[in-house]
Amino acid sequence: MSELFSAFLGSAFVNDIVIMAKPALFNIYFALASLPLGFPIAVGLALMKNSSSKILSGIARIYIYAFRGSPLFIQFFMFYSLLLAFNLSHWKPLGIDHIVMHPLFIGPLVLVLNTSAYVAEIFYGALRAVPHTELEAAKAMGMSRIQSFRSVVWPNMIRLAWPAYTNEMIFLFHATALVYFTLPVINEQKDLMNKAGELFERDYNVFLHFSVAGLYFLVISLFIFFLAGRVQKRLNRHLMPDVQEALTLKPNYLR
Repeated sequence: MSELFSAFLGSAFVNDIVIMAKPALFNIYFALASLPLGFPIAVGLALMKNSSSKILSGIARIYIYAFRGSPLFIQFFMFYSLLLAFNLSHWKPLGIDHIVMHPLFIGPLVLVLNTSAYVAEIFYGALRAVPHTELEAAKAMGMSRIQSFRSVVWPNMIRLAWPAYTNEMIFLFHATALVYFTLPVINEQKDLMNKAGELFERDYNVFLHFSVAGLYFLVISLFIFFLAGRVQKRLNRHLMPDVQEALTLKPNYLR
């Protein structure tokens, strides 16, 4: 009996992996569509917040506080409701009908605005942590503000912020699970959590379906960690020795 159960569970597990391969692509799409756009916006917000202009700094602080202080779940509802209120459902940019109200548009839009606020705060902290001695050295060498930013500020800022930014990339990818919980599902455009809920309603096997969905999130997150780790190694290449000594176990028996 146990052999039959394990065989059934194994086949059902493989079947779920195959079924959820396409929904996983929607989660990946939301992350890939949001991260490249949110990154430059976050850099601009961090520079604005660090600006000597009270107007620019105030705008950046209000923006960051608004999106960091409100739940992402509510932000999806708010933006969808605003687009409905402005009656943009019939607007056809590029001749595409209902693109503005489509989850594939609203989802990345809200995620970009949300992640840019969090990443801006990370970059702002890294910006403030840039050594003043290096800035003074750049000024003594006669560098302009643009040259100083390109040669001193930017390399230090991105290197200091990268570990925290890696966590934000993971958080953003996990946050893609909220898109189809708050926005309407069009046709078969279901993400991992939505598809797992649909499969659960068929046989009420909550452990199997949501475990497979969690496995997809785990594997993709590990891949993101791997890529981010390679980038971090590249950023810190000047801090690492050319030849690293092999780790050896040297127990200390006598004290």
